[in-house]
Parts: sequence; structure tokens; C-alpha cells
Amino acid sequence: MKQEQTIVTYPARRWFMLVAFLGITACLLWRAFDLQILNQDFLRHHGDARALRTVSIPAHRGVITDRNGEPLAVSTPVESIWATPRELLSSGNQLSTLAAALEMSTLSLKELLQNRLHRDFVYLKRQTKPQLARAIGELKLPGVYMQREYKRFYPSGEISSHLIGFTNVDDKGQEGLELAFNKWLQGTPGSKRVLKDLLGRVVADVESIKTAGPGKSLTLSIDRRIQYLAYRELKATVMHHHARAGMLVMLDANTGEVMAMVNQPSYNPNNRSGLKSDHFRNRAIIDVFEPGSTLKPFTIAAALESGLYNRSSRIETTPGYLKVSDHTIRDHRDYGNLDLSNILKKSSNVGASKIALSLGPEKIWQIYSKIGFGQSTGSGFPGEASGVLNDYRNWSEVELATMSFGYGISVTALQLAQAYSVLAGGGVLRPISFLKVEGPVEGKQVLPASVANSVNLMLETVVQKGGTGLRAAVKGYRIAGKTGTAHKAVAGGYAEDRYMSVFAGLAPVSKPQLVMVVVIDEPQVGEHYGGLVAAPVFSSVMQGALRILNVAPDDMPTIQSRIVVAHTGKDSSQVTWQ
Repeated sequence: MKQEQTIVTYPARRWFMLVAFLGITACLLWRAFDLQILNQDFLRHHGDARALRTVSIPAHRGVITDRNGEPLAVSTPVESIWATPRELLSSGNQLSTLAAALEMSTLSLKELLQNRLHRDFVYLKRQTKPQLARAIGELKLPGVYMQREYKRFYPSGEISSHLIGFTNVDDKGQEGLELAFNKWLQGTPGSKRVLKDLLGRVVADVESIKTAGPGKSLTLSIDRRIQYLAYRELKATVMHHHARAGMLVMLDANTGEVMAMVNQPSYNPNNRSGLKSDHFRNRAIIDVFEPGSTLKPFTIAAALESGLYNRSSRIETTPGYLKVSDHTIRDHRDYGNLDLSNILKKSSNVGASKIALSLGPEKIWQIYSKIGFGQSTGSGFPGEASGVLNDYRNWSEVELATMSFGYGISVTALQLAQAYSVLAGGGVLRPISFLKVEGPVEGKQVLPASVANSVNLMLETVVQKGGTGLRAAVKGYRIAGKTGTAHKAVAGGYAEDRYMSVFAGLAPVSKPQLVMVVVIDEPQVGEHYGGLVAAPVFSSVMQGALRILNVAPDDMPTIQSRIVVAHTGKDSSQVTWQ
């Protein structure tokens, strides 16, 4: 007989499970209701945290122009290429195509990405050319994106590179006036909130947080036409004489503005690859040198200011040399008895030394100090040198004598130009400015106007027949200036075959407008005298600058012409033009 099988049931367990499932479902529904309806800000916040990003908006850097508004430095929009390493590595064979476009090896690109796998952002190439950016964009590779930036471009290239300087890849000034006026030029970056998709691409702009403020423009004092002329002539001379370097500074005699400043060797700021940092240096402001005989006019100025000498005072220079302690100071030959004008014209070391020894060290030091030697010009140019002018109480007789013709003192080309601007400006020392100046510029009277004018007239004879600076003459204009040829200092003394060839001068003498200093460092081929190497550069550049600026000639030849009156056929007068 079959036994009935009893089925055991657990109704309590069934109800427990049913209630548990219903409870869990109710909790989930409540949580969904809570998040979607009651507390939706929570999900919105976390969603925004994953999709919303705050990005920087680069500011447009200010334009640098010359005094006439010609652009010298401008910022142009460019694309920078960046990638998300994990995504890009998944592209496989397409990686080699990208590497070729970026001018990299595939191996180098892979190493770059693999070493930064944990990052979401890696630059592949900054500030690319438009053609390259378009080509890479057309590849449509996963994980490769573009970012808008600004790149600095210098239309005048190497012609004004030492003066303007350059910026780095982030558009921040690194050298020259780009560095000196960086805060003025760089502007204020802005920011905005954008919506990005899962791949990090910007889907939409959400809101502007801060508007980018463009940098302010900068108007320099230089004239690009004169700058080009100065660069061309200086470069040609440095190459012709196989010189180590060259410097040229031109100032406006009435305002202290820098009209031109060039150096050799130069560099192209638009392409700095492979260049040495030594080429970036603005030698006219940073390098110091012993100026040689170009300091003699200030020794003469000290003599006139002292009241012990006048223009007709005479100095005996026979036999052509002078013993001071155990040192012998020599002239090129025995010039005999010279007045002050001929001491400059013949560039007599003996005459200058005798004057300095009679005045004493304090007088010489005072005038050198007053015109700016041994101290910064205050131009604000980064790295400007102040030169060397030792305290006069430590000078020996030999040092006093050699100081009178430019040894034992170190100056920059800019300092020397400023000193000559004192002579050109009637004894007034004006501040140096790299920015265009509007209106008259106040200065400090450091020399009597009569002394400055007298020295200018003496310096005019240097550029005339029989003077050492004849090759600095400019047809149609009265030129005043001084040559200088100094042995270069080396360890243990002075080199016998290494020279600084210098010419400093002003024009026109009747109403000085421009001052210029030309320095050729170590000419190797041909002559080495300042009057034969540096003076011709002065002549060429000054002639062009006076023409460009429309400065009226003050040395036109006298022309006599007979005007014939037509109705009588007789001479009616004689007219003279000057």
C-alpha cells in the first residue's frame, strides 16, 4: 500500500521574501524619486563635475610698433595639438601617420604617450603652422585635439631683435623690451565654462566667467627705416673687417629717444633653433669697453669749465711723448704746440694727459660722473650695465693721465651716446627713452651751454681736412665727432693686436638733432683705426637718417648766380645762397 507523501510548506518564509522584495523595490523607487524629483541637485552636481570644465581663454598680447606705427611684434592665433594618451594609443597603425606629420619617429611618439598614460592631457606640438594643423585635423584620430593659442611674430626679424627681444611658447617676455614691458603687453587671460563629451571634446559653451583683456600696445621711439639702414651698414662693416662684433646707437639729441640700436652678430627671433644664447645679448647696453680717445672731448670740457683754459690755450706736446711715473704716454708723432681744438683734431694723448694732470683727479671724475659714466642710464632695459668709474681718491698719476684719453674707465655704447647728447643738447643731460616721447623733455644742466657749444665747434674740426675723422663727413651737413682706437684689455695688460674701433658724433652742428656711436669690436682684416673703420659707418647711417627725418642741410656750398633781367639784358644783382 502506497504511503502519501506530505508536502511541507513555509508560508512565513514566502511572505518574508515577498515583503523583502517589495521593500527593496520600494526603497529603490523612493531613492529614484528622491534623486530625480526631490534632490535633483545632487545628480546635476556630479554630472556637471564629469562634463563641465572651466577652461582658460588666452589674452591677445599687445602690439609693438615703431614711432610711425609700423608693426615690430604682433601675436597671431595658432593651433596647438594635444592628445589623451590612452585613446591615441588605441588607434594602432594610424600612430605612424601622425608621427610622420609631426616629424617624429613612431617609436618616439609611442614612448611619449606610454610614459604619460596616467594623464588626460599631453601636448604633441605647440603653436603649429596652419597647414600642419589642418593636415592633422583631417586625420580624425581618436584622442587628438586642437587648442587655440597665440604666437608672437616679428616682422622686422633680426633687424630689431636685440632691442625688442622675444617671448617664450607661453607668450611671456624673455628678453629685451618684451621682458621689460611684459606686464604692460601680456593682458589678462579670461575663463569660461564649457560642456565636454566622454572623449573630452567641447560640445558647447555654457557661460563666460571672465572676459580676456587684451594687452596694451607699445609705441617705441625707434624709426624702423633708420633701424634697417643702421643694421645694414653695421653688418656690412663687421663682415668686411671680419670683426668679432659691432654696436650702433643713435639718439635724438633733444628728447633722449633711441632712434636706432643694432648689434652684430644678430639672430632671427622668428626662428631661434640652434642659436647660442650669446647671440641674444644686446651688446650696446650690456657690454662695456674702454672708449679710448672718444673721451677726450670731456677732458677738454673739464678744462674749459675750470676756467684755467680757453679755446686759444696752447699745450706743448713736443717731443711726442710724456713720462708719467714709470709709464710713457705717446702720440702718433710729435705735434708740437697745440691749442685745445687741435688736441682733439690730432687726437693728442700727450695734450689730453697734460690737461688732466693740471686739473687733478677730482675735476676729471666730476665731469665724467655728471655726464653719466659709472652709473646706469635708467633706460629700464633688462641687464643694463653701469660701466666702471672708480673713485678718484684711488687714482694714481698714471691712471689720471690715461683716464683723460679713455683708458681705465669702462662704458657702454648707450652711455657714450648719452654723454655726447649732453654736448649736442647744450650741456643738458636727458633721460634715455625706448618709448616715443611727446612734447619737450626736461633734463638736468650738467655742463654750461657755452662749454658744450665750444667743444662741438672743436669736434667739428676732427671731421675736416687734417682731422682723424674725415671719413665721418656728410655732404651738406656740419658734423662734429671724435674717433677712438683702444687696445683691448686682457689678462696682465693690453693686447697688441686686438682693438676697439669707435666713432662718436652729432649732427648738424648748427642745431644738433642726432647723436650716434659706432663701435667695431676687434676688426681683423684691413685697418683698425676708428677713423677708418667706424667713421664710414657713421657717415652712411647719419646721411640716411638726416634725409629720412627731413633735417635741413646746414653746410651748403656758397653759390653765386647772375640774374639777367630779360627786358634790359643786363645783370641786375648778385645773389648768394648759403
